Amino acid sequence: MEAQLVDALPRDGGWRYEPKWDGFRGILENDGGELALWSRNGRPLLRYFPELRRLGELLPPHSALDGEIVIARDGVLDFDSMQTRLHPAESRIRRLSAEIPADFVTFDLLLWDGEPVWRETLEQRRAELERRGDGFTLSPVSGDAEEAERWLATLESAGLDGIVAKRLGLPYLAGSRDGVVKVKQHKTADCVVAGVRWRGETIATLLLGLYDEEGRLDYVGSAAVGARRHAEIAALVLPLLENAPDRRFSEPNRWGTNELEESAVRPELVCEVRYDKIQGNRFRHGTRFLRFRPDKDPEQCTWREVRPPRRADDPTVDSLLQGS
Repeated sequence: MEAQLVDALPRDGGWRYEPKWDGFRGILENDGGELALWSRNGRPLLRYFPELRRLGELLPPHSALDGEIVIARDGVLDFDSMQTRLHPAESRIRRLSAEIPADFVTFDLLLWDGEPVWRETLEQRRAELERRGDGFTLSPVSGDAEEAERWLATLESAGLDGIVAKRLGLPYLAGSRDGVVKVKQHKTADCVVAGVRWRGETIATLLLGLYDEEGRLDYVGSAAVGARRHAEIAALVLPLLENAPDRRFSEPNRWGTNELEESAVRPELVCEVRYDKIQGNRFRHGTRFLRFRPDKDPEQCTWREVRPPRRADDPTVDSLLQGS
């Protein structure tokens, strides 16, 4: 099942809520004694996460679970560590499986000992999962919209990615978005405009920076410049090309197209952007430019804005799974 992104949690009483885990979606199956762990697009993953084989061995033949492969470190999900596990070298896979082991958080039961549980309603499938799920890590669920809102407000500190709502009364609808929605808590940040990328002679994106504790300006991502606001943005940004520092910006090209030309600018302009998640030292997805902030000095744009210190009462992955 897939999830449709929506702006707010549905609250009409016909839904059940779960945390949105930030890892790799997977189907764990025992197909007549042959164990497999399949990605969302059908790629085999068990060789990269051999420590999860023990969970597949708990399944009777002809059984399958839907869930998320995750790694938690110090109570926080670590997506960067997930990516390091996809390595071609067998020796490195074995070493990393011992150093940073993954878990499989299960949230649905599809097939059990040949029984097509996927045909049952969501609430029936969950009851079967709880009855048969000894030895597995089960994702918490709630029918309380207020609790789901609290999760949405607090679980970012544990590295989770939002909330999923699943409609009651439906079977498992493979490949469909009809019965599942997801909500992410979009946030805003004030960033220094550190550079631009060009499309021809037109500014394509603003390159964004935040200051670290030593006063160094870290590149953190980019925000696209729409045609409607290009003249406004260009009028403020282009004068900053003069006497700009000599620096380059490192960011993987996700689209496989030719790299755009880029230029640094003097770090004197602050803009507000909307984002959904920080991964490593970057905004994971593209940000949305909102406005300039002439009332704010660039030196005020620091990592503390997007990474406030953790509080003692912030939830962790363990406390969430233990229901505390």
